[in-house]
Amino acid sequence: MEISAKYTPADIEKKWLEYWTQHECFASVPDQRPPYTIVIPPPNVTGVLHMGHMLNNTIQDVLIRRARMLGYNACWVPGTDHASIATEAKVVAMLREKGISKHQLTREEFLKYAFEWKEKYGGIILHQLRRLGASCDWKRTTFTMDEDYYRAVIRVFVDLYKKGYIYRGLRMINWDCEARTALSNEEVIYNDEGEKVTFYYVKYYIKGSDDYLTVATVRPETIMGDVAVAVNPTDERYAHLIGKTAIVPIIGREVPIIADEYVDKEFGTGCLKVTPAHDPNDYEIGLRHNLPVIDTLNDDGTLNELCGVPEFVGLDRFKVRKLMRQKLEEAEVLVKTEDTITRVGRSERTNSVVEPRLSLQWFIRMKEISAKALEVVEKGDIQLHPAKFINTYRHWMENVKDWCISRQLWWGHRIPAFYYGDGPEDYVVAETLEEAVELARQKSGNAGLKAQDLRQDPDVLDTWASSWLWPLQVFGGFNDQCFDRVRGKIDFTKNAELAYYYPTEVLVTAPEILFFWVARMIIAGMEYADKIPFKHVYLTGIVRDKLGRKMSKSLGNSPDPEQLMATYGTDAVRVGMLFSSPAGNDLLFDEKLCEQGRNFANKIWNAFRLIQSWTAEERPMNATEAAAVSWFGQQLAAAVQEIDDLFAKYRISEALMAVYDLIWDKYCSWYLEWIKPAYGERISQEALESSKSYFIDLMKLLHPFMPFITEELYSHLSSGTGLIMNAPWPKAGKVDAEAVRAFEKSSEIVTAIRNFRAQNQITPKERITLFVKAENAEVLAHPYITMILKLGGLANIEVLSDVLSNVKTFLAGGIEFIYPINEDALDVDAELAKVQADLNYAKGFLESVMKKLGNERFMQNAPEQVKQNELKKKQDAEAKIEALTKRLEQLNQLKIKQ
Repeated sequence: MEISAKYTPADIEKKWLEYWTQHECFASVPDQRPPYTIVIPPPNVTGVLHMGHMLNNTIQDVLIRRARMLGYNACWVPGTDHASIATEAKVVAMLREKGISKHQLTREEFLKYAFEWKEKYGGIILHQLRRLGASCDWKRTTFTMDEDYYRAVIRVFVDLYKKGYIYRGLRMINWDCEARTALSNEEVIYNDEGEKVTFYYVKYYIKGSDDYLTVATVRPETIMGDVAVAVNPTDERYAHLIGKTAIVPIIGREVPIIADEYVDKEFGTGCLKVTPAHDPNDYEIGLRHNLPVIDTLNDDGTLNELCGVPEFVGLDRFKVRKLMRQKLEEAEVLVKTEDTITRVGRSERTNSVVEPRLSLQWFIRMKEISAKALEVVEKGDIQLHPAKFINTYRHWMENVKDWCISRQLWWGHRIPAFYYGDGPEDYVVAETLEEAVELARQKSGNAGLKAQDLRQDPDVLDTWASSWLWPLQVFGGFNDQCFDRVRGKIDFTKNAELAYYYPTEVLVTAPEILFFWVARMIIAGMEYADKIPFKHVYLTGIVRDKLGRKMSKSLGNSPDPEQLMATYGTDAVRVGMLFSSPAGNDLLFDEKLCEQGRNFANKIWNAFRLIQSWTAEERPMNATEAAAVSWFGQQLAAAVQEIDDLFAKYRISEALMAVYDLIWDKYCSWYLEWIKPAYGERISQEALESSKSYFIDLMKLLHPFMPFITEELYSHLSSGTGLIMNAPWPKAGKVDAEAVRAFEKSSEIVTAIRNFRAQNQITPKERITLFVKAENAEVLAHPYITMILKLGGLANIEVLSDVLSNVKTFLAGGIEFIYPINEDALDVDAELAKVQADLNYAKGFLESVMKKLGNERFMQNAPEQVKQNELKKKQDAEAKIEALTKRLEQLNQLKIKQ
């Protein structure tokens, strides 16, 4: 089969994508093999491929492809998440462009538009993942709003409600004024560097007096909701005012001055305005002191009539904040302003500033239900990579708060609560309307209730309250046949697929959703399956630019992944992403990494073409071929051992670098140069077959990282034996440590010879003879002497029998090599200067080594291997000084003769 002279990734990628898709190469069904399952972190249905997706999914593909080659039944389940807030925002924006307001539509009309939008745009990212080479079982693609999945989410809500884990309550929550919905604590994000805000120092006069308290606030727009002023009971400055009445500025409301230990005497002025409707800590103070709640904000962040200032009604909170400054100045109660930096909570989805708000919402009691999920991580049943995240995980689980799961949206899983009256308990929770009617009749005592008498809760569930079921429900864990509604448990004996594929092997995800998603999947797995959902969690870092900045559209520093793949080839981008992405640490991405990946692909392509160009003859391998074949066999065996160990430790980036070094350095730079026949000569058939066999093994090791080029080259070498993706992973053979050390010495000698030739301007074509003294004659019996001769460009190495008057020497591998030179052509002065400079450097180097060896602390604390390395440096430096000193004497004698 002909192979083109130039590597063209676009053609090869197109060819193999079509082949893999047409033949459903990644499909998996249960069989006798052990399973290896990965479920994809479902990207938002609104999403398009970004660099974080590239990294995350490349790692998953590397793991699943290697597992497939190791003989596992590899199953990678793809899918997308409906992403309530993000998707609804997209649909609302799309409707706005059409001149339609969401509030003009019924829920059913809006959802019709939403599903149309999803059908049009929802598959973009999955198409992009195919282009990346993701070897998912695409027939298993799941969407969190699929009918079965929807039913599972509702079923779990009902079950948790029956078990007492879900409740409805009036509590202080986080409110997104832009999306007009509640948020969980984990959906509120903070800028690490904080944000600039202004403190307003405001006078609160004491009733019937000219005295006043000064209160510092960064939210003057909430002053109209104040119901008290609080001081610390031990603060002597204000002890005489406790129990008196203060006047809220602008609106004149009379409020009590109370004592509460929450107030920090050292913060601000030590006086706290208490606004229970707009601050969670103030709310707790209000409960302790039986204070009223005055909510002055609408759900969109504008002020309502309760603010008591007519001109503020309907204005945005931040506009009112600016207007309040003028109001306070006019009222002569603004003492001063002061800028500062503080943490400001923002919505993860819309980036708008979050408002604390008292609201009637649905919650899950997390403390009890999450106990087992902490235990399985601490025991090591689930391993986090890197392990440093265990402490973070433990802290969150031990301090877990109840989870607000209701969202004031239309796109999502509608809460299955049905109201039949206006009382706080006049509702039932059921999977279907029919069940709800029956339950409502029983609870109300009204046997005549009909379906039309019930109204379903308008809210939907938090997106994470559906995706936490992902590893179970992608295999139908909550479907009718296997979910025991009485026990609230999954019966694995009634679902063969779930029993086979669950628990999954590894989850690859980002640390920032360790609590959003990972912890909650573990909770769900332990609650409903009494099994962990995965054995390992590989936590990737953040992709940053080469300056260390997080990639974002606003900074314009995030490249288009599709453009990168078009420019460099998908394989090149995959390895470019992985070249420097250790687990849990951020990746500093530079497009040059993709260029390096492209160069690697070209190197592989040209190496294959070189092998293909050789003609073979039937004869025994000569000494050079035999030595080269034997040596690379050792290198391959050692590398497979190392790579397998790195994979076992989830050090994926290091595994790639080990493969890269084996191919580029060991195989291409050493082995092929060593074994290739001279121009016009033939290689032995056995040596050629060994070279091809080694190349196939290299392609197998590389395949998980670079699936396209390896599949293409394997098709040229495999003689129709199938795909490389299904080929067996190379097995680590026995490693001869002595042979490995011998190569290290021989490669050191070759490198030194090449450097010597370059320094002395000896052309590559000139084959020279080097000499060694009798005490170094063992080099002639070196197991890799043929490599030293060939790659060093030597005619021979001989034992010196005569005393040569004019030579150059160099050290390599502890051996002094001697090169006789033509005295007539020698510039003695220049050579003297060079040798003297080399001698001075060698003496300086020896001095630095001796200082280290003379350091008592170093000698007591350094590892033995480090000390041995320093001792070897000492010996080498001393030998070099001796050789240079002799050379200097020779040159001085020569100068006298001249």
